[in-house]
Amino acid sequence: MRLSRRSLLATTTAAVAASAAPAVAAPGPGPGHGGGRTLRTGFERLAADGYALLDGRRVGVVTNPTGITRDVRHIVDVMHADGRVDLAAVFGPEHGFRGTAQAGGSEGRYDDPATGLPVYDTYLKSGQELADIFTASGVDTVVFDIQDAGARFYTYIWTLFDCMEAARLAGLSFVVLDRPNPVTGRAALGPVLHKEFATFVGRQPISQAHGMTVAELALLFNEEFLTAPVALETVKMSGWKRSDFYDASGMPWVPPSPNMPTPETALMYSGTCLFEGTNLSEGRGTTRPFELLGAEGVDGRWAAAANELGLAGVRFREAYFAPTFSKFQGKTIGGVQLHVHDREAFDPVRTGIGLLITAKRSWSGFAWREDNWIDKLTGSTQVRTMIDAGADTDEVVGGWQQELAAFRRKRRNHLLYR
Repeated sequence: MRLSRRSLLATTTAAVAASAAPAVAAPGPGPGHGGGRTLRTGFERLAADGYALLDGRRVGVVTNPTGITRDVRHIVDVMHADGRVDLAAVFGPEHGFRGTAQAGGSEGRYDDPATGLPVYDTYLKSGQELADIFTASGVDTVVFDIQDAGARFYTYIWTLFDCMEAARLAGLSFVVLDRPNPVTGRAALGPVLHKEFATFVGRQPISQAHGMTVAELALLFNEEFLTAPVALETVKMSGWKRSDFYDASGMPWVPPSPNMPTPETALMYSGTCLFEGTNLSEGRGTTRPFELLGAEGVDGRWAAAANELGLAGVRFREAYFAPTFSKFQGKTIGGVQLHVHDREAFDPVRTGIGLLITAKRSWSGFAWREDNWIDKLTGSTQVRTMIDAGADTDEVVGGWQQELAAFRRKRRNHLLYR
């Protein structure tokens, strides 16, 4: 028997609804692992306060499968079952509200089988088009709660930006419920986007690894980049420190997208996603996306060259794998697997640059994608042209330091946590 997407949604979400007890009390926070600290997400704090912030408001939620409580109930199911919240609509980003779509896809417009709520598709919609969707939904407040991965080219932060701008156009209030940056909030790293290279993998001039939470990004967007400010409120976490990796939160990990299966994937993603801009596989179609990289004809010389760089916190293993989809589908290819042994010292962006340089030098078949997608990912032509000119890792990384320092100064004004 073949199940359609909607049939599958009906089956799985009905099971969720059946198992979720009515939530008339705040979900219990449970212990974290941050040195005895207990982390509470923005949603947990909102619920603990009896949803007072949303009292009298007609609410729509922008979320995906990561919008969960500590006991793995979805916040939409929890709020829908709670009479204190007038929840009227859900807005799904790339991959969809329930997460059934692959990269570059969404679920479209449908009624959620578990709650009966209308689900609207926001993917690749912005400006007045998205504002009209918000208006048609009948809400007066848009709430955002999605787990980010910490990289400029992870599209959910631009869903946040687009939804903030659309809410402003529609005259709505906007609330951001904060969650941890899974790879810490210690530092901003990498090149800063140049505005002429703006796309959905980078709308505004922020660094490649931004080192911010979604609430901090919302404050930055509102004060620095929106056409005019939206009526913005943020609900901070408690118990989170900038040095915390995701495991310190005590929260379960739900893949924010199909190719972000673990927090370790997120740790490498802001560097190794650059291989999307080349003819090498970035590991899509394997169980270790963004940790496995390779192509036909690559051999152990690449891993050896990468290890010779002496990059902090990481070692490279010669690896062979056969992607089940995407580049080199069904073919056995050679490459490297990254093994991070010291995540405190590991610099994902510097590592990504070093891997690009050594791939180009050790494999004669190396090529950039014909559309120069690498420029969209890095935010300018600088990385590509410097590598093509024979620059080494230190020279490429040095090329963006002045712009990065300026962004770090701007970023500092919008940080909520120590």
